[in-house]
Amino acid sequence: MDIEKLKQEQLRLAKKVITSDSFGKIETIAGVDQSFEGDKVISAIVVCSYKDMKPIEKQHAEAESKTPYISGFLSYRESPAIVEAFNKLENKPDILIVDGNGILHPRRMGMASHVGILLDIPTIGVAKSLIGGHLSEGVVYMEKEARAYEFFSREYAKPLYISPGHKISLKTSLEIIKKCIVLPHKLPEPLHLAHRLADTLRKNI
Repeated sequence: MDIEKLKQEQLRLAKKVITSDSFGKIETIAGVDQSFEGDKVISAIVVCSYKDMKPIEKQHAEAESKTPYISGFLSYRESPAIVEAFNKLENKPDILIVDGNGILHPRRMGMASHVGILLDIPTIGVAKSLIGGHLSEGVVYMEKEARAYEFFSREYAKPLYISPGHKISLKTSLEIIKKCIVLPHKLPEPLHLAHRLADTLRKNI
């Protein structure tokens, strides 16, 4: 695996990332999450109504992992299964929430950004841990650029880190995620449902 080659590819792709709101009215929103069984990646995607967060459609796909886990390059391991699951959907969502970072990445090419470019869809990254950057008053800066918000979705819960992936702004990313929280769940509802589905699928293999 040529890490330097992948770094250069990420830098090229990062130039294509749009961090302004490039979409119309939001009717549907989806979450996508992965689980693993040996070398198999299981990607689960759930599309919900944006109005009430009720699930509309669920799909999944399995793919053999051809790339090992390497921090900063998760999309190369997981995106083939994500793309396959997404392409099965009859109801393509207006926004896709990805379990991972968007531009909160050393080369501005986290999984949400990479998947957004591959699928040409607005994406938001939701991460459970902070991989880097400088946190100041709830904003995560990397190379002096505001790239994510620290967000507490419920009381006493650890924070989530919300970053734009593609075709969406930082501010709007946070506003949308706030609207997707259905307590007592910590994760935005589409991502919570996708996480639960991915876990169920893994257990059933």
